Amino acid sequence: MKEKLYDLKQKHLKKHISQTQFIAYGFFLIIMTGTLLLMLPVSSRDGQVEPFLNCLFTATSATCVTGLVVADTWTQWSLFGQVLLLIMIQLGGLGFISIGIFLSIVLRRKIGLKERGLMEESVNTLQIGGMVKLAKRIIIGTAIFEGTGAIILSLRFIPQYGLFQGTWYGIFHSISAFCNAGFDLMGHTEQYSSLCSYAGDWVVIGTISTLIIIGGIGFIVWDDLYRKRWDFRHYLLHTKIVLVTTAVLLAGGTILFYLMERDNILVGMNGSQKFLACFFSAVTPRTAGFNNVDTAALTDGSKFLSAILMFIGGSPGSTAGGIKTSTLAVLLLYVHSNIRQTYGVEIFGRRLQDESIRQSACILTINLSLMLTATILIMVFQNLPMSDVFFETCSAIGTSGMSTGVTRSLNSLSRIVIIILMYCGRIGSLSFALAFTRSSRKPHVQLPAERITIG
Repeated sequence: MKEKLYDLKQKHLKKHISQTQFIAYGFFLIIMTGTLLLMLPVSSRDGQVEPFLNCLFTATSATCVTGLVVADTWTQWSLFGQVLLLIMIQLGGLGFISIGIFLSIVLRRKIGLKERGLMEESVNTLQIGGMVKLAKRIIIGTAIFEGTGAIILSLRFIPQYGLFQGTWYGIFHSISAFCNAGFDLMGHTEQYSSLCSYAGDWVVIGTISTLIIIGGIGFIVWDDLYRKRWDFRHYLLHTKIVLVTTAVLLAGGTILFYLMERDNILVGMNGSQKFLACFFSAVTPRTAGFNNVDTAALTDGSKFLSAILMFIGGSPGSTAGGIKTSTLAVLLLYVHSNIRQTYGVEIFGRRLQDESIRQSACILTINLSLMLTATILIMVFQNLPMSDVFFETCSAIGTSGMSTGVTRSLNSLSRIVIIILMYCGRIGSLSFALAFTRSSRKPHVQLPAERITIG
């Protein structure tokens, strides 16, 4: 009798758990499991049990593909711990729903409407049809891109570190880059140095940059490019907006970094090194977290530009975080439309739906509110430079992982704030808010409307 009541209770709970809540709870479960495993002595390089909060911070950073760390990855974690981090990065980057559906396909289990709905919510697709094919393409495409990147990086690292270590470095950094995670194992030369020792290396920086960009444009864009090849005119409107916005941010960011750093960190570099430094500085904030120059040594202008790029992030349905490129494009187009006093927001011969505009405004407001609130809270908890704290919170909400070095100085309360920001940034701030609200129908009776003065 008790078992039947328990089953009925479970079914009742499942009916009241939305797709958004299921995904949020799933990420939370992965984080807590990763935290407990990282606390095992075998996970630590010195064989000691790490404090719970440090492990929670690291597990959240890995699962939410952020890259912020309280201890250098290579110095702190053993090979077992590094493998755990890589698994969490892969689960967080691709999404456990995509991986679960692919495993169901391999095991020839039936993919029901519920699973297809979860997949649609997980990767932000525009329609529920074709979920099975999309899941296959995501996993196969990921394997191809990460595998190719791992081979190229391994060929570069093996002569330097030996067969085993060089191969492991190639695999680790390829997956970390593709998932826009920003974790690295370069602490064996200098802690927290990231890719600074490869600042002028075209193979390493070029491969990492390519993986970051591919992972950050989104699975919807992948699918559209796969089906329509080079026929830009027939791309989805979403694909066109993402590709154009990404290109503008990369080109504009590269130019602005050069203008701001030409008399600073670029001094003494040749033309090739300058280009790599500026281009990578434009690529990695959205939202990978690697760096090939000392972030703390950047000018205030470059730090502010990095913070803006981190806040924007990648594209919907990708391994990246941030408010997303499409959100930025929609809001800018909406402002442009209002200035010109035209009816509707139009681009590439199409008109945007009002719902897209409302969602974009909501996402921007929630992310900005979270980031500013977190900045204020951390400054209340600790006496730290405002610019460093602002940079840190932008990095956390955008799941970027770049830091000026203040992460290690955060106390327990400040770390909890950053953990919450990373979690919200990965599952989406709007999704996080919706996970704790019930859907409501339009009321039959509404209150009278009244105009107020705006602007």
